[in-house]
Amino acid sequence: MWAILVKGGVVMIPLGLLSIMGVAVVIEKAVNLQHRRVIQNEIVNYIESVKEPSDIPMAIKLCQRYDSPFANVIRAGLEEANSTPFEVRQAMEDTGRREMKRLERYLVVLETVAAASPLLGLLGTVLGMIKVFSVISIAGVGQAGLLSGGIAEALITTAFGLSIGIPALIAYNFFDSRVDALTLKIESYAHTLIKQLATMHRSG
Repeated sequence: MWAILVKGGVVMIPLGLLSIMGVAVVIEKAVNLQHRRVIQNEIVNYIESVKEPSDIPMAIKLCQRYDSPFANVIRAGLEEANSTPFEVRQAMEDTGRREMKRLERYLVVLETVAAASPLLGLLGTVLGMIKVFSVISIAGVGQAGLLSGGIAEALITTAFGLSIGIPALIAYNFFDSRVDALTLKIESYAHTLIKQLATMHRSG
């Protein structure tokens, strides 16, 4: 394997770095985009049971136990529980925009890996073919041994670029859709909280 990598030439260095970055981001997102790490069922259950103003402080304390996008959005709404529904919604939307960036963190790296890897592979192909034509211009087409180095570089870099870029693109699309799904769930629970607080104010 090492011999194959060496034959790929200097382009294999950035390709190797991109592959490491891609794997690191995939691991990070696979861990941090788990449903239980983003949306805590304990908070969900408590939101649905908020009936009186005396329930609010306990709900805020519960949210403070978790440093998650969902907990932070709900806490922002609870802290404005005595305000109008519009102000509650505004507080959660402002926090939600910040937490959305947190969910999307590092996805741009994965997108860059998916886009740049095939291009680097293509660059390696071009460099390899340049070597081939340089050999031809000097030694002619009959020197198969001399030509093989440039051809190998061209094929290896293309193969590695695609083998990195394709999985990275699949992973990016998967995690991007995962972020969208989690965001929709958070918005749904936020809307539930707004209705619960509005009902509480009317009954009070």
